[in-house]
Amino acid sequence: MQIYQFKKEVGKKITKFDSNFVMSRIMQTEKVTHIGCIHLEKDGAIGYHQAVVPQLLLIVEGKGVVRGDADEFISVQSGEAVFWNQGEWHETKTDTGLTAIVIESEELDTSALVSI
Repeated sequence: MQIYQFKKEVGKKITKFDSNFVMSRIMQTEKVTHIGCIHLEKDGAIGYHQAVVPQLLLIVEGKGVVRGDADEFISVQSGEAVFWNQGEWHETKTDTGLTAIVIESEELDTSALVSI
């Protein structure tokens, strides 16, 4: 399991085409990619299971805890992203609620993300 940031502070200022914004790059893929939004209510959980393909979970609101193959849970919050390899056991839980974008693909390149 790897944890990354996509907060404004790790982004890059974009001014091309008279633009004025900050972009935190996440990834680029060439293969089929599934993207979804997960809404976990108070005391919600994504149960312990193996990742079918590499998976990136981007927390956009709230906070919770995640784990990979180890029994140790790690706290995560909005602006952070968690990556699991294909076949890696993982789980996500929250006491207060959490909203996240999940990206799943055989080809996930996390090199554009900033490690914590």
